[in-house]
Amino acid sequence: MRDLDPACFAFVMATGIVSTGAYLLGPRWLSDALLIVAVAGLAVLTVALVWRLFMFRSSVAADLRAPDRVFGFFTFTAGLNVLGVRFAVAGHPLVAAVLAVPAALAWLLLTYGVPASLLLARQRDSVLGGVDGSWLLWVVSTQSLSVVAATLVKSWPSQSGLLAPVAAGMWSIGLVLYLLLVSLIMLRWLMMPVTPATLGPPYWILMGATAITVLAGATFLGLPATLPVVRATGGFVEGFSFALWAFGTWWIPLLIIFSLWRHVRRHWPLSYEPALWSVVFPLGMYSVATLSFGKAAQLSFMEPLARFMFWVAVAAWIAVAAAFPRALLISNNNSRIK
Repeated sequence: MRDLDPACFAFVMATGIVSTGAYLLGPRWLSDALLIVAVAGLAVLTVALVWRLFMFRSSVAADLRAPDRVFGFFTFTAGLNVLGVRFAVAGHPLVAAVLAVPAALAWLLLTYGVPASLLLARQRDSVLGGVDGSWLLWVVSTQSLSVVAATLVKSWPSQSGLLAPVAAGMWSIGLVLYLLLVSLIMLRWLMMPVTPATLGPPYWILMGATAITVLAGATFLGLPATLPVVRATGGFVEGFSFALWAFGTWWIPLLIIFSLWRHVRRHWPLSYEPALWSVVFPLGMYSVATLSFGKAAQLSFMEPLARFMFWVAVAAWIAVAAAFPRALLISNNNSRIK
């Protein structure tokens, strides 16, 4: 509990989005099974997080001051919303709305508290050394709110005057954040040495953040064209969503090269770590985003690619899930020895 990873809800994000992909592409039994696992994971991790907040406040405070860990807290917001979208797609928008309330409150607290703590609390040290892919969880959580808002418009059209501008606004904020944070990551790569220890799984969120932005754009484009905010921004959202889809696709080979360099060339051990869910989530999100945007923009070539990437995401989920019990067993044995 004391050392719980702030990004632990990445498990819920990864499982929830693969469940959504299975719901849209089949098989349905796989979607239902993963949904149960995601809900169980959300319940357990929420209890663990609350327990940690009360019992290990000093450890939480240390995470809030650590540039390479603090953005992991945004997985709470993203996990709730990704799971909520899965429920909404299956015809349960009320569940999505209920989950979106604490997600939005957490996002408001973190989106102002995290940058304020990093900028105002530090004295001499630079935060540039702590910049990594986990910072893009800020983008992912922001876009998850956009996806939920746009999804709820379809279920509650009477509230479209509020929800549609929220969807467009959050999409825009997430877009600007992505451009800023990617620039910081590039600067860190150029200014500081890159080692196998620093080039970890969170960098896959470089692609995952583009994917959820594309999904948010596709969901927004599915709203009635008569809405004023859709008329005002629809063309921009569609064009930029395609650009981000292309950029996210461009990232995939480069991220594979980084992984091969880390594990094959530099012999970094390939074993379970919670950050591996940050690889599964982008793969699943890329599949769902590609499928959704292909339908919204009437680009037929995207559906076969989405189906292929879905099974890649399923394979990645199985591999990471299978590695977890072994890692837990080793950890418990080490604890007994100590």
